[in-house]
Amino acid sequence: MSSSLELAHLALGYDTPHGFKSIVHGLNLSLEQGQIGCLLGESGCGKTTVLRAIAGFEPLRQGRIALKGRVLAGPGVDLPPEQRQVGIMFQDYALFPHLNVERNVGFGLRRMPAAERRDRVALMLERVGLAHTAGQYPHELSGGQQQRVALARALAPAPDLLLLDEPFSNLDLHTRESLAFEVRDILKQNGATAIVVTHNQAEAFAIADRIGVMRQGRILQWDTPYQVHHHPADDFVADFVRQHEVLRDRRSEALRRAG
Repeated sequence: MSSSLELAHLALGYDTPHGFKSIVHGLNLSLEQGQIGCLLGESGCGKTTVLRAIAGFEPLRQGRIALKGRVLAGPGVDLPPEQRQVGIMFQDYALFPHLNVERNVGFGLRRMPAAERRDRVALMLERVGLAHTAGQYPHELSGGQQQRVALARALAPAPDLLLLDEPFSNLDLHTRESLAFEVRDILKQNGATAIVVTHNQAEAFAIADRIGVMRQGRILQWDTPYQVHHHPADDFVADFVRQHEVLRDRRSEALRRAG
């Protein structure tokens, strides 16, 4: 497999009246074509800032971002978002309430011939299991259905990389893990390379081929879910994974008692 996404020695931050505020420093990762990576960490660790930098919304202070051998940002290079071939699925889905499902999914395909656009939209809706909702509007759909429409819209232009920012945060806890598996299946079916940002360990382990556990702007371990779980790089990673297991066990016990 060839390397698709490469982040090398990233430094991100902003100037304040008291000097430079560092958010991300010395960050490296590599993701192969068709793989799903996940940046996992608590709020404020810098994971969303990394996502914004890949998309072109956050300038680099140092380092390089390359996608399929093409430098997106680095010394002397800073391509605007529309030239990066990067798709984004936002946390709130950002569906247009005045457009039906079919027109929402086809929004980014307006330069495509009409017949080709209709075929592409139909294919994407079929792949996310929502062909029957083409004429409906976002407010008529469940949260999970809205998520799938947003995913279909993001995948429709066939981006080289798809970014998903906390894609399950608007859903109830009961459906998050199952939907994470569904989203993984859809991404794999489309051969998509993707980066997911989440603070939820269950979602990360359900969806990712590679997990990067982040703390204070650094990736402590970039590895397979198996390695992160069974061979954590340090005590913080071990405690972070163990915390999820304790919460999961408590939730299972609560559900058992309620039943």
